[in-house]
Amino acid sequence: MLRVISCLAYEHDYTFVIAAAIVCVMTSVMTVRLFDRAGRIPSGRRLSWIVLSGMAGGAAIWTTHFVAMLGFQIPVDHAFHVGLTIASLVIAIGATACGFYLAVEPPRSLPAETGGLVTGVGIVAMHFVGMAGLNSAGRIEWDGNLVFASVMFALGFGALTVHLLARYTAGWSRPMAMLSLVLGICTMHFTAMGAATLVPDPSVAVSPNAVPNEFLAVLILATMAVVAGLILYVMDTRSQRELIESFRHAARHDPLTGLPNRAFLSEYLPAILMQEQQFGKLTAVLVIDLDRFKDINDVHGHHAGDLLLQTLAERFALCLRPDELVSRVGGDEFIAIKQQVMDRAAVDEFARRLVACVHAPVQCGATALSVGASVGISLSPRDSGLAEELLGRADLAMYRAKRSLGDTICYYEPSMDEGRRERSSLAMELRYAIERDQFELYYQPQLDIRTGQIRGYEALLRWKHHTRGFVPPSEFIPIAEETGLIIPIGEWVLRTACAEVAGWAKPYGIAVNIASAQLTQANLPKIVHETLIATGLSASRLELEITEASLIEDRDRTLHVIRQLKALGVTIAMDDFGTGYSSLSTLQTFPFDKVKLDRSFIEGVTTNEISAAIVKATILLAASLRMSVIAEGVERQEQADFLQAEGCAEAQGFLYGRPQPVGNIADEVGRPKVAAGTPAPDPAELSARLLSRQLPPRWAPIH
Repeated sequence: MLRVISCLAYEHDYTFVIAAAIVCVMTSVMTVRLFDRAGRIPSGRRLSWIVLSGMAGGAAIWTTHFVAMLGFQIPVDHAFHVGLTIASLVIAIGATACGFYLAVEPPRSLPAETGGLVTGVGIVAMHFVGMAGLNSAGRIEWDGNLVFASVMFALGFGALTVHLLARYTAGWSRPMAMLSLVLGICTMHFTAMGAATLVPDPSVAVSPNAVPNEFLAVLILATMAVVAGLILYVMDTRSQRELIESFRHAARHDPLTGLPNRAFLSEYLPAILMQEQQFGKLTAVLVIDLDRFKDINDVHGHHAGDLLLQTLAERFALCLRPDELVSRVGGDEFIAIKQQVMDRAAVDEFARRLVACVHAPVQCGATALSVGASVGISLSPRDSGLAEELLGRADLAMYRAKRSLGDTICYYEPSMDEGRRERSSLAMELRYAIERDQFELYYQPQLDIRTGQIRGYEALLRWKHHTRGFVPPSEFIPIAEETGLIIPIGEWVLRTACAEVAGWAKPYGIAVNIASAQLTQANLPKIVHETLIATGLSASRLELEITEASLIEDRDRTLHVIRQLKALGVTIAMDDFGTGYSSLSTLQTFPFDKVKLDRSFIEGVTTNEISAAIVKATILLAASLRMSVIAEGVERQEQADFLQAEGCAEAQGFLYGRPQPVGNIADEVGRPKVAAGTPAPDPAELSARLLSRQLPPRWAPIH
């Protein structure tokens, strides 16, 4: 080792030693950074970055060696063999690139550090090939022990460098890897130089084809410039290509889940349909819509919804097989594609696999999030050979599955197109139902269970179409909610009911349903107030029924609206209690006067112990909260007896009377009679006249 120190201290020009060290550090930093980049890129695209890092590493070894050689003070004439000098550069680059490749993608039987050993061998080979290219008037005698030590330095530090790069990701590991690579190059070089003793020999002549130090210096500079320029050029080209690819990927993939999006699907689906049709294979398109996802967002927040979507995306990715794809095309909607379908059983299995991914609960902190899935399926070319038509028909099947109580998976059928056209036609005609005077209110009595006396009526909307006859509310109300027509229709019901009841001699109350969309209107209290003023109906006779589901939309805003309605003096009832969220906090937070038990519990109250227990508990709870209870759907006397025994105050149902037009209950409510031959006043027309006369223009009736 003293020989190595002596060689470094007395046989080298310090200027070149420092220059060699600087070059070694700079190129080692570049090498490690390029190696890191190669490790972060997907396996199929790593090779170019591995080659770049090998070029940088090989240049680090080669330039360090020959810059130091320029500072080595040789006492005899000398020059450098061009072929061997260039060969040493090729060896350094090749060995380093091979070593880095083994480090990034090691064979199963070999550890990553094997690549470090290969890099170390490259350092050694480059040094001794370069020394073989030293053409001088003398011969070199080697110290075997120091040669062995130099080899061990190269192998040890090479393995350590790769170990730090491959096994660790912490910030400190990269500077340590750079230091290890610098030490591997420098310790090997200067130890090997210390092992060499140049013995002058006048009989040995310098080859005339060898190049002097000056040419070597130019060669080193040229090599560094070419290598650096090539690396920078390739890096710039690759970076631009990767930037374009990243933009393209971002445009065609969902940022939240990483799944392909609608843009990707619009390119992918037509291409595979064309390909599959050429080979006579079926392609299945599945539209998946999550059930109760909106409830997750409303109750637990959007972060919980995002976590759910990300978890489902991960599950989908794990369960997919070749020729299968899942994309996210909307908030809670996914589209799955299965190619090369042999029979329907394969599609069923694929659909069940995806549904199983959805049904498994997702843990969000201490809460288990659970959603369902409705799946619609269309097949190409059976249902269509066009991408847009396939998607539309799978979407129709999905909505059929969503409306079905038992089926979560539904295949497209041609009759669904007829149903869609029917709903579209119904929606168009519904827009003109008010101005064509096709709506009518029916009234169902609400009675005191103990006395049997009528306390009030509920106004129920009926649509008498000029060609279809009576259209069931179960058909047109969902369409009205989807299209937003429920708001003007709801206002018409409120105005018409109030105008009608205001003219009754008997002071019965009137219950009117308020839709979720109406409740989100900040001006709903104003509409109710102006309607009461215009019709002359006392606020105490008006009861507004609000479903539990509508309270979840925006609790703070809804609470503010309900408090304003309460301030008017109207009664607020929770409709369909037990079918929505039914949390005690809802009853505690919202100022309800009445709870309306859903008919599903009343139906089984005498035969189902659970239904009976729920009804009993609800009556007791409402009594403790000073709320009255009304039961709907009472059809048998034994149901009425049970409710009376448990302390329920009011009831309505077919047992007491079916919904009827106002003309059928005129005597019961004391409706004013008109002279013979004079048509009875239309309450809707009366309401319209009152509102047109007394209210601002924007509340004028729709014509």
